[in-house]
Amino acid sequence: MTKGKRAGRKRVSIRLKFAESCVGSGQALSTASCMPARRLSGADWCRLCRRTLLTLGLVVLYYSFSIGITFYNKWMMKGFHFPLAMTMVHMAMNFMFSALVRAMMQCAGERERVALPWPEYLKRVGPTAIASALDIGLSNWSFLFITISLYTMTKSTSIIFILLFSIVFRLEKARPSLIVVVILIAGGLFMFTYESTQFNLEGFLLVLTASFIGGIRWTLTQILTQKAELGLHNPVDALYHLQPLMLAALFPLFLYNEGVSLACTEKLFGFHDSEVLLWSVGTLALGGVLAFGLSFSEFLLVSQTSGLTLSISGIFKEVCTLVLATHINGDIMSPLNWVGFGVCLAGISLHVALKALRAPEVEPAVREREEAVELLLRNGLANDSDSDAESLFDIRDR
Repeated sequence: MTKGKRAGRKRVSIRLKFAESCVGSGQALSTASCMPARRLSGADWCRLCRRTLLTLGLVVLYYSFSIGITFYNKWMMKGFHFPLAMTMVHMAMNFMFSALVRAMMQCAGERERVALPWPEYLKRVGPTAIASALDIGLSNWSFLFITISLYTMTKSTSIIFILLFSIVFRLEKARPSLIVVVILIAGGLFMFTYESTQFNLEGFLLVLTASFIGGIRWTLTQILTQKAELGLHNPVDALYHLQPLMLAALFPLFLYNEGVSLACTEKLFGFHDSEVLLWSVGTLALGGVLAFGLSFSEFLLVSQTSGLTLSISGIFKEVCTLVLATHINGDIMSPLNWVGFGVCLAGISLHVALKALRAPEVEPAVREREEAVELLLRNGLANDSDSDAESLFDIRDR
């Protein structure tokens, strides 16, 4: 037997053994599972490079809007002490932009967009809108008192309240891993705030209250978007339906706390210089553009990659936010604060990792709804900063 024939028989024998091992393990005999992976061609490498560059570009776009609106909110509160008025302007702009996008989607030949009748609209959407308005309003209000670093850390505790309410509403099963996540995040927050030189109790309580309400808000949002008959799984449709009721829910608090002051301020209604008025209107409009741009960039990132990419990107975004806060805004962080931040990030990362490990068990249709809800639970329904990036939980059919 020639040397070439022996080599050929050896290759056939190896392939047969590989196939038998597949059959023995219960795998299907297919090209994907039982044949050795082929080497990537030049065209494959080009596609991979394009895909990588596209993902990096979308992540940078998401970072720009997300970090940008965080620093915008803090900068805005230094000279414009009306956080609820600012939030309402952003909500109004989000509603207008979402209505415009809906109209464009309608003209593009897609199916007719959902429009809920008033009784069902108030009953189904109302509770979620009230919780969302209070969460966003209190979050932006806190920027009058606290630093970006303290805000970022405190808002990350939303995961604790989300897990709590998701267990109460039986959307999530209580598992030991969830207890570890809660302990890590709570312990990290304690170390971060312990003997902090820039700690402000009033601002801290505002953010903590917002995080608690955020747990209710996101649980209600999950319940709302799981109801297929409502048809609100699309982020644009959800924005369009939620913003008007959010405006109405926040208006009484705004009227009580800021109404008279805003009517008398020289920066808006009591202006004496038209340039000051134009500056105020322009800066408020800029925040609305940033808020909608954040929603749009999140939608692009999830639609072109995955919800897991968005969550992992959010973890590194938190690091970028704190580093920039120390260099740009002069936030002071001790070594213990950084250790606390690391412990908190470890809890968030564990939550994301556990979610990723459970992902293969979820049906594709359910996973699609999960990614849609993931957009809504983040700033798709919010105008505040995106520090709640990893506070997402899995969607399960009920």
